[in-house]
Amino acid sequence: MTQVMSDTSYLDWPFFAPQHRQLQQSLDAWAAGHIPEQHPHDVDQACRDLVKSLGEAGWLRHAIGGTAYGAASDVIDTRAICLIRETLARHSGLADFAFAMQGLGSGAISLFGTEQHKQHYLSKVGRGEAIAAFALSEPDAGSDVAAMQCSAELVHSADGDYYVLNGEKTWISNGGIADIYVLFARTGEAPGARGISAFIVEAGTPGFEIAERIDVIAPHPLAKLRFQQCRIPVSQRLGEAGQGFKVAMATLDIFRTSVAAASLGFARRALDEALQRATTRKMFGQTLADFQLTQAKFAQMATAIDSSALLVYRAAWQRDQGKKVTKEAAMAKLTATESAQQVIDAAVQMFGGLGVVSDMPVERLYREIRSLRIYEGATEVQQLIIAREMLKDYAAT
Repeated sequence: MTQVMSDTSYLDWPFFAPQHRQLQQSLDAWAAGHIPEQHPHDVDQACRDLVKSLGEAGWLRHAIGGTAYGAASDVIDTRAICLIRETLARHSGLADFAFAMQGLGSGAISLFGTEQHKQHYLSKVGRGEAIAAFALSEPDAGSDVAAMQCSAELVHSADGDYYVLNGEKTWISNGGIADIYVLFARTGEAPGARGISAFIVEAGTPGFEIAERIDVIAPHPLAKLRFQQCRIPVSQRLGEAGQGFKVAMATLDIFRTSVAAASLGFARRALDEALQRATTRKMFGQTLADFQLTQAKFAQMATAIDSSALLVYRAAWQRDQGKKVTKEAAMAKLTATESAQQVIDAAVQMFGGLGVVSDMPVERLYREIRSLRIYEGATEVQQLIIAREMLKDYAAT
């Protein structure tokens, strides 16, 4: 179990309201006593247990929108999502993953679901009684969503209209343990991104199978999904036909900033571990922290963390004010994930040989951070987004 976070001075920044400060402090104290930090042997069961625990404690209420469905607020609070992910990531990468996927996997339902969808699914997700997943990526369509090949053909029937899904999805987090999947498929209303629709697909639907489980360096449930003549009622479509790209981007706009917040949590934990190590490690008649090279590295680490935090919570605050944050969220994710990688690498270096011993905190962080520079838009994609938005704004002046 980790100790509660030592430096929370950033909570005094004007981005936050009193309820945000209380939320972070309460969660940090709860996590210290309820979340194991070691990587488990049975990752699937550990994720199920974490979702249940987070749901029972009420934290998952922040991952959904709509108080009528058990949510903490009618509209998802981006600052709350970010604070929760940052805090959980500091304690356990898997706990952060479990929380984040409940939000990402159900976010489209919160934003675009019908009243029936929300009543049926959101309360279960918020209580931790149903596990959610977001199925967008394909073998040949990751960053390039418009290249999607998974298809959904509309069939008119006397018994009711339905879609027939065919194709594959891959790199799907919670694949294999999720109860519901928000899935995106080509319905053909127009070329490219304008011909994609979103659907809710329940596990166990005939024609839907887990084709392959995928192992990665920071273990979590991950799978390839396969659909063969899988029938989905029209009532399971999210939003209008052909609006799937809009649904996906609106969902990612909420949670992309929270990926940066999770990176921030990893970086803060690495800095705490490095400070403890450097101030107690004796060498050459002094401590590691007494060396100027170490002090310079700490200055770089602390500056990188605060720079990231300012960008993260600027983007979160702006979104909560109803402002467009495409550029700001991209800046936050780019800076926070890349900076966290550097901070964690520096912490591993300070630990020396111990830093690469399996399941040491900094070794776990080293594995945890790497994927965050890729998923929900790789660093290179964020650079393109930032430049595109800048050029668009310049052309409009």
